Amino acid sequence: MSRHSSSTSHTQVPEQTEQAWHSPTPPSDEERALPSKEEGKAKDPNQVEWDGDNDQENPRNWSNGYKSWITFQLGMLALAASLGSSIISPANDTIADYVGVSEEVSILSISLYILGFAFGPLCWAPVSELWGRRISMLPAMFCLGLFSIGTATSKNAQSVFITRFFGGIFGSAPVSNVSAALGDIWSPKARGTAITFYAVAVVGGPTLGPLIGSALLVNPYLGWRWTEYIEAIWTFAVLALTLFCLPEVYGPVILKRKAKRLRKETGNAALWGGNERVKLTPKTIVTKHLSRPLRMLVTEPMVTCIALYASFVYALLYLTLEVFPIVFEEHRGWGPVVGSTPFLALFVGVLCAVIINLANQPRYARISDAAHGKPVPEARLAPMAIGGFLFAIGLFWFGWTAKSSILWVSPVFAAGFIGAGFNVIFQQCINFLVDTYGLYAASAVSANTFLRSVLAAGFPLVARPMFNNLGVGPAMSILGGIATIAIPVPFIFMKYGLTLRRMSKFAPVDE
Repeated sequence: MSRHSSSTSHTQVPEQTEQAWHSPTPPSDEERALPSKEEGKAKDPNQVEWDGDNDQENPRNWSNGYKSWITFQLGMLALAASLGSSIISPANDTIADYVGVSEEVSILSISLYILGFAFGPLCWAPVSELWGRRISMLPAMFCLGLFSIGTATSKNAQSVFITRFFGGIFGSAPVSNVSAALGDIWSPKARGTAITFYAVAVVGGPTLGPLIGSALLVNPYLGWRWTEYIEAIWTFAVLALTLFCLPEVYGPVILKRKAKRLRKETGNAALWGGNERVKLTPKTIVTKHLSRPLRMLVTEPMVTCIALYASFVYALLYLTLEVFPIVFEEHRGWGPVVGSTPFLALFVGVLCAVIINLANQPRYARISDAAHGKPVPEARLAPMAIGGFLFAIGLFWFGWTAKSSILWVSPVFAAGFIGAGFNVIFQQCINFLVDTYGLYAASAVSANTFLRSVLAAGFPLVARPMFNNLGVGPAMSILGGIATIAIPVPFIFMKYGLTLRRMSKFAPVDE
């Protein structure tokens, strides 16, 4: 449930809201579906709302154990999708030989999947805000499983690349919508912990995928096709679990169902709830809902800046899919499986980031309590500042200790710093957007996902030319320099975040 709907669920909608729909600047569809903050005016007695602050139909009031179970399921959905992005990466050379393309072209099997992550959320986020979280994720996951099988059975380059691209489009649904679903069930104080573990699932896929893929590749009884078969098996297994166990968590959809039930029970056909009065036309679907993530990316300074920072660090995560084989397999002569083990260092760094982010939770809880329980996005940014330093240090450290004459322990430890810095930044970017945009969290996160996926799709393609021509040290130093320039970003938002939120059209500040 979004912060707007939960904080105002005990009030009724003034009758003037109905008139406002015909005004020159009508409220958005989502705003119509939610109770108004205005008090002391005539109420609409037919609007179905939560039955007080303890209504058990409100996802925010479900037990912590049940919400943790839901969080686990959502995390597994995100892990299944993100695993598909990298599990095929060790097979690039094998696929290149099989379909008759160059090694550089074979990298498209990774880049096109990630490019699908960019365009898919532009559809899945509005779907989730109109019809609910389940319908926006579960059918898409079924299609991801089908396209993974399609890749595994491909006989030429065109079919490999096309199925990978559409696999990414459908796999992007949980990656973009899970964080918004977590905002539906968890209060702002607890949401940080939930998103911490969600981020581990999102990042765990790209970091663990190469190790799993290389183990499958060297097995003479399996081979490259089984990287996609395993992805399909995992996807269908998680889908079966969530199909039966994952409830709808989006408040407006639950209230709509409640109103439908009450109409049958009471015979009062005038009852309505949630987003039942949202009027959809082909024009509004295209101009308002499908375009909203891109409009937020272009017109919302907070979304733009956060997306740029998150996109840079996220793209470097996928850059390692090509850089680590150069450093550890080509330069040091390690085999495919052993050469993929440094990705475990990245994952260990990701897990260390969990400690940093959880350490901020008591501080955030105190600040949120002082704000009467409201989200305070700026209080999320202190760990991001730490992550910025860790990330820049890790890049420089890795670049200048990657040469084969230096003991392997040094670049592996540097990879841990890269993973820790990346995940701290990534998690707090998501937390900041969900805190700030609440009801529009799915669109805000999707705008972020769009930009970061476009960059992440391009970086693996330029990795080999860049690192082979410049050398690992200079090339990584360029990236480290950009990371250093970005370090002030969280400090700027700490100081000016509230001012920017007051200027936002999608995140009005409740004074």
